[in-house]
Amino acid sequence: MEYTNANQTSTTNTILCCQCGTAIEPNATNMCVPCIRQQVDITEGIPKQAVLYFCRKCERYLQPPNHWVIAQLESRELLSICLKKLKGLNKVRLIDAGFVWTEPHSQRIKVKLTVQKEVLNSAVLQQVFIVEFTVNGHMCDDCHRSEAKDFWRAIVQVRQKTDHKKTFYYLEQLILKHRAHTNTVNIKSASDGLDFYYAQKQDARRLVDFLLSVVPCKYQTAQELISHDPHNNVYNYKNTFSVEIVPICKDNVICLPPKAAQSLGSINPICVCYRVTQSIHIIDPNTLQIAEISGTVFWRSPFVSLCSPKHLTEYMVMQLDFVADKDRPHRIPSSNKHVLADVWVARMSDLGVNDQQFYCRTHLGHLLKVGDSVLGFDVTNANLNNWEMEKVKPENLPDVVLVKKVYGDSIRRDKHRKWKLKHMELEETGSQERDYKDFLEDLEEDPAYRQNVNIYVDHNKVAVDTDDTDDEGAPRISLQEMLDDLHLNEDATGGEGASMTE
Repeated sequence: MEYTNANQTSTTNTILCCQCGTAIEPNATNMCVPCIRQQVDITEGIPKQAVLYFCRKCERYLQPPNHWVIAQLESRELLSICLKKLKGLNKVRLIDAGFVWTEPHSQRIKVKLTVQKEVLNSAVLQQVFIVEFTVNGHMCDDCHRSEAKDFWRAIVQVRQKTDHKKTFYYLEQLILKHRAHTNTVNIKSASDGLDFYYAQKQDARRLVDFLLSVVPCKYQTAQELISHDPHNNVYNYKNTFSVEIVPICKDNVICLPPKAAQSLGSINPICVCYRVTQSIHIIDPNTLQIAEISGTVFWRSPFVSLCSPKHLTEYMVMQLDFVADKDRPHRIPSSNKHVLADVWVARMSDLGVNDQQFYCRTHLGHLLKVGDSVLGFDVTNANLNNWEMEKVKPENLPDVVLVKKVYGDSIRRDKHRKWKLKHMELEETGSQERDYKDFLEDLEEDPAYRQNVNIYVDHNKVAVDTDDTDDEGAPRISLQEMLDDLHLNEDATGGEGASMTE
């Protein structure tokens, strides 16, 4: 039996390098690799040092010519930016690229490259080298505009002619949820509204379109010429969008014009506004008839509020009788969430002084019971200068129009409130603490009102003892409706970088 020799070695012919005489395997150049590298440098023309521009505020890198990209250290995005900075890399074949570890605070990034290229007599030479990038701080244009605070080309002025700011607190939550304030340069609070500043006109236009879709409003535009280039026929304008929200808010008592009341199904002129969304939702407290007034219909025949929530009178319910369905005037459409009731009330200021009581019919029968406190509009003693009110017959005017139930003390309700809201970072001009607390109470009392609001768990109040005296059955928001606070960073421009206030 024959066996092959496993240790048998094959012999390879060798030649001498024409430069140094070293024995090498035959190749097209008849030279060894060190001698070829001395004769040819395939990395010639590729810079070994370069500069990366980094914005410390938004943590983005500049990708030429003028595009800023978010990239983490040793990420594919950062490697792509580094390779695009190297001129002459297209003249060789890139085989491999990777990062060499450096101290994160050294402001140095090293990239190890492996390239190939054909050299003498079609021989392929492969070479490995390192490129060092220096990271220089440079503020991007967006952050520069944000820091400047006064650099803007378009402004959206949102205004509402009311004596409170609850509408703007609700509007703020809608803007945060839908991120409608993206690319905002600055946001300032005015006495009767908010100002949004933008660097470009189309960004301001997007905000105006958003406002038209969430609240009943109208807008006007204006332009101011800043500069003009007559040679190129280029004009530089500052654009102003003036947005006016309807002056009707939740819990307002209104008197409709006769034509408007007739167009809404012959509803009674004296109504209560129980919600404002894309339209004004009103209800007749005598019949439970409901109607919706769009912004277009309102501005066609505008009207004003008879009484705002700040001027309501507090009453106590002395007697409550529910109205049977057969005795209720049936109107279409009518509300199924409210209950009609006949109520006798007395002013809180008259208790212990006189026994004067007032009769009225209310839509709050599902909330009230004898002994409850309720806010209402005192029609009997009101001194009004309203043209539409004078057209209503005296026998059709009620003594009192009840608006909302009072749920105990506001301080106690705030103590039991286990949730919080996010806020935009804006320049305040004054404190509106009372209006903000009223807005929070409206969110608790109306589930439909808070559907478009992101409510977060307040971990600082979850552990509060709730075994003390109950706050008279005040409505609360369940834990299932709350979101967990993820501590997302967001600045006034809608980008990530500055923490949001709570």
